[in-house]
Amino acid sequence: MQNETFRIAKYIREDEAFHFARKHLAKRFPEKAHNHDFYEVFLIEGGRTSHWINGHSQTLEPGQLMFIRPHDSHAFKADRQLGCQIINVMFRIETAEHLVNRYSETISERYFASKDVLPELHNLGPVRFERAVNVAQQLKTARRTLARIEEYLLTLVNRVADVSSQVDARAPQWFVTACSAIQSPEVFRGGAAAFIKACGRSHEHVCRTMHQRFGMTPTQYVNQIRIQHAAHLLRSDDLAIEELARQCGFENTGYFYRLFRQDYGTTPRSYRLLHQRNPF
Repeated sequence: MQNETFRIAKYIREDEAFHFARKHLAKRFPEKAHNHDFYEVFLIEGGRTSHWINGHSQTLEPGQLMFIRPHDSHAFKADRQLGCQIINVMFRIETAEHLVNRYSETISERYFASKDVLPELHNLGPVRFERAVNVAQQLKTARRTLARIEEYLLTLVNRVADVSSQVDARAPQWFVTACSAIQSPEVFRGGAAAFIKACGRSHEHVCRTMHQRFGMTPTQYVNQIRIQHAAHLLRSDDLAIEELARQCGFENTGYFYRLFRQDYGTTPRSYRLLHQRNPF
């Protein structure tokens, strides 16, 4: 596919730091793909789209978030029946470079600084999907300042996208779908068995694919999601820790404590005291 370059000066003024768009995609591929002289983040909000990216084809569905780099060449074609609605945020190269330099321990070679052939694709569960839509919507009426776009990108990095939601863009669709399903508390409470059921493949096949994609077992993957959810509840809820553990799918409280300490370096109680401490 032939290529053209989109330039940010077409979308924003010199005194603006970003551009926000919420739009419906065309139902046919454009004559040319495009790369950019800027970075962008897009979120599939509804419908479905075929996405041609750096010579690869993929199908994207609601809840999928992608970090696009300037050199990435891509094009969209919305599903003829379902259409496709996306939220797109463009920002300057200097903004990305500043954040990578300032927060290198978190962003270096990840998110919009990824060095892979294909840009990072994150498959968001219901809670993170809703959060992604809400924080993006706040940009719609905000002043196009550097502070606002940096706040938005750091929110994506810290509270929306994470290792557990990142799915290789070349992963099979059944695996992508299962990774999306397991982000929901109703599903991850069922543990690795629920994940394998969502995959619709044999236990051995799922284990091989999980190891190839994430370098871990299905149990480790699901527990990572459970513990992250537990940390969220500890910061925001006053549930007894034993009940909180059960809500995250852990019947064995001792096992929950051990996994939590491994991930956060402290006990659930100490974590709660630290993050719910009254500053007055």
